[in-house]
Amino acid sequence: MTHHRQIKLSAYLVGTGMHVASWRLPQAQSHASHDIDFYKKLVQTAERGKFDIAFLADSLAINEQSHPNILNRFEPITLISALAGASSKIGLVATASTSYIEPFNLARLFMSADHISKGRVGWNIVTTRDLSGNTARNFNAEEHLDHGFRYERAEEFLDVVRGLWDSWEDDAFVQNKNSGEFFDRTKLHRLSHQGRFFSVEGPLNIGRSPQGHPVLVQAGTSESGQNFSAKVGEVIFSIKYNLEDAQEFYRTYKSKVASVGRNPDEVYILQGISPIIGRTEEEAQAKLKQLESLITEETGIGFLSDYFKGVDFTGFTLDSRSKDVGLDRLEETKSDYKKHQPVIARENPKLREVYSLLTGSFSGDHLVGTPEKIADTLELWFNERAADGFMLMSPILPDGLEDFVNGVVPLLQERGLFRTEYEGNTLRENIGLPVPSNRFARAYETK
Repeated sequence: MTHHRQIKLSAYLVGTGMHVASWRLPQAQSHASHDIDFYKKLVQTAERGKFDIAFLADSLAINEQSHPNILNRFEPITLISALAGASSKIGLVATASTSYIEPFNLARLFMSADHISKGRVGWNIVTTRDLSGNTARNFNAEEHLDHGFRYERAEEFLDVVRGLWDSWEDDAFVQNKNSGEFFDRTKLHRLSHQGRFFSVEGPLNIGRSPQGHPVLVQAGTSESGQNFSAKVGEVIFSIKYNLEDAQEFYRTYKSKVASVGRNPDEVYILQGISPIIGRTEEEAQAKLKQLESLITEETGIGFLSDYFKGVDFTGFTLDSRSKDVGLDRLEETKSDYKKHQPVIARENPKLREVYSLLTGSFSGDHLVGTPEKIADTLELWFNERAADGFMLMSPILPDGLEDFVNGVVPLLQERGLFRTEYEGNTLRENIGLPVPSNRFARAYETK
């Protein structure tokens, strides 16, 4: 493990980039979102930059207003299994829901991927938001599970998964050819779980990986989500748009972790950033202006109308201000809107900027500029305890990732803020997390 505190970096990989209009750029690669060679190059670029994680998001349903880069893309556990062979050090995190799969299936999928990668996998745990309006119907159900109920169920789901991952102790497979003993029967454990939501016998038909368990990643923004992730999350993904809000989240969340008896230093908070990098400030601003010009009125207003159901956008354009439409006063229950509402009320952004906020590609002034400006911002946030690291949500891929690796990473390394070489071979070794003990081995040893 690294004892000197250093920045953690994760690359959020999604087709041609987080910006909703990135696919329209002249240099954008067609069909990038489902081109395995494109993703291999992205992961190799991030690994060249010594990133801790390559992060793959997911959704279980789409509609006509969905981000272009998610309309036609790979299932992420399948994708990270393929990317394991194109990399050797970087962690590979895939998103998977606790609401629409059985714990046994998910436990087996992730542990298989972890073995394939030799211990470099993480699971981004989600309970699934029904942004499309048809998620449940994709899984033979009529209604999506209630928000609070999903997290109650997720706690038991995760406990079952982790129990299944411990089915075999690390030295259970003795494979003694002389005696004919393939495994030590005292080191195989059935879960025999009987709970409120699940009844799962076990054991899992695959042993623990070189890092014990996949790393657990979480991004819950609601109170229920934060309480859940404080109990289980090892890497936390957040998006705050100014230093003060990020510091407040950092303090509050670390306190939640400590309150449930966990070590806050073994939980890393990564703030999402979408920098636009140029050789000069003017070049970076020109890149931003080009991207914003490619958002069509039909696409932007259509998305906002679908998102804010009941709000009349008739007569407004993407250059209209949010307060003119009443978005600053809107009582909206969606948890992702709640985190944006203070920004909207304080800054009265244009509707095109609200669109960028909601689609995860908003770049504040402090993140538009030269590599030096970006590095200065990250150093400030890191030193002021607003983050343990950053999730790079490049508006443009591969360009934004390459600009960051070639321009920003060397500056962070020169300042002693970021590694120059990987510390080990597994994700836990490189990011600085302990290997989980086997729950059954502990119980056995105390008898």
